[in-house]
Amino acid sequence: MGIFAKLFNKNSDTVSSKNVEDFASLTRVYFQAVIASKLGITNIRFVPDVANFKRLFKIPTQGGRLGEGEKAASRKMLIQDYGLSDNFFKEIDTSIKKHCRTQNDVQSYLYMYQGFVQDLIMLMSNLMQWKFRVPSIFKNALRSMIEKSIHDVCTKTVWKKDDVHKTAAAVRQYKERLGYSEQWMTEYVYTVIMLAKKEKKPQQQQEKTEK
Repeated sequence: MGIFAKLFNKNSDTVSSKNVEDFASLTRVYFQAVIASKLGITNIRFVPDVANFKRLFKIPTQGGRLGEGEKAASRKMLIQDYGLSDNFFKEIDTSIKKHCRTQNDVQSYLYMYQGFVQDLIMLMSNLMQWKFRVPSIFKNALRSMIEKSIHDVCTKTVWKKDDVHKTAAAVRQYKERLGYSEQWMTEYVYTVIMLAKKEKKPQQQQEKTEK
């Protein structure tokens, strides 16, 4: 059962231990923990995902500073469960340090980040389509395809379809404003796609059983 699925009482038969929902939730925890630590936030209600995480896993406050212990714990889980690189976290830290200098900056930053990853996943789903059906055993090939598609998004300025053209332009703007690299984007998309592929199998098996 997913760690955050437990918190919200999801059905244990339909939620895996490593899924897109938990990945997104843990990533939000890391973001909010970094922000809390850097800005010296003391009101835990300002970082609700950190509050849930702290309560669920009984994370002690380190050095009397909210965010430090939660940042270390969520980072450890993301590395162990999803195989993320050190650079993934370094880019988040750098981006937050640059754009979140006061508490007033936080809301707009997180809103911009959410738009960035949503548009990115939607665009990649549109561009790659059949390639996502590549079996998981060919994960290196799939990662290379994702890397190439992301490079196209970041460098190609003209697309045949209007919706693709607009979304690609938006993703490039988000990327430049937030300061994330093609490598970071590749790692994020690859992780989401691999998790989604794993979730799809139990669902397909359940549908066959019901038939």
